[in-house]
This record gives sequence, structure tokens and C-alpha cells, in this order.
Amino acid sequence: MNNIDVNQLISQLRSMSAAAQGMPQEAAHASGNADFSSLLNGAIEHVNDSQMHAHSLERAFETKTDHVSLAQVMIAVQKANISFQAMTQVRNKLVSAYQDIMSMQL
Repeated sequence: MNNIDVNQLISQLRSMSAAAQGMPQEAAHASGNADFSSLLNGAIEHVNDSQMHAHSLERAFETKTDHVSLAQVMIAVQKANISFQAMTQVRNKLVSAYQDIMSMQL
């Protein structure tokens, strides 16, 4: 089962926030050197993986091919939904920041 590591997700979101605010990457995260685009790409891939996992559990439950309970399916779907909502909020903040930057006068 693909579990979401909440601490890792929070760490990635904090790193993305620090990178967006222009903080040095060394202060943003202590786990290694990663740029903003790779963190964002990793987060998007993680959301996609959780959605694909939830979909495969749904299919397995519908076809009764594996021993998958309804509770497992519902938990996986909710995890995928929460991670998608979080990613949507990050996207909204990025779009808002981009619009603010573009509306600045030089």
C-alpha cells in the first residue's frame, strides 16, 4: 500500500514556500539540495501516484480480484483527494504570486 508520509509532504511544502520567498535553499531544507522545480515535480508525481493507487484499489474492489476492503478503498480515495486539494492550493498560490509579480511596475 502506498502510504503518504505527512511529514515529508509538509517538509516539501515548507521548502517550496521558502523557495518562493527567496530564502536560501540551505535554510529551506536540511535533507539535501533540491531546487523548486524538482520539489514541485516530485509533489505532483506523488499526488498522481496516490490517485493511481486509489483507482487501482477501486478497480480491485469492483472486480473482486484481490482481497480489498471497502475501508481500504475509501481511505485511499480520501488520501488522494486531500493530496490533490493541497496541490490545488499550492497551484493557486503560485498563480497568485505570478500575477502579483506581473502586475508590479518597474
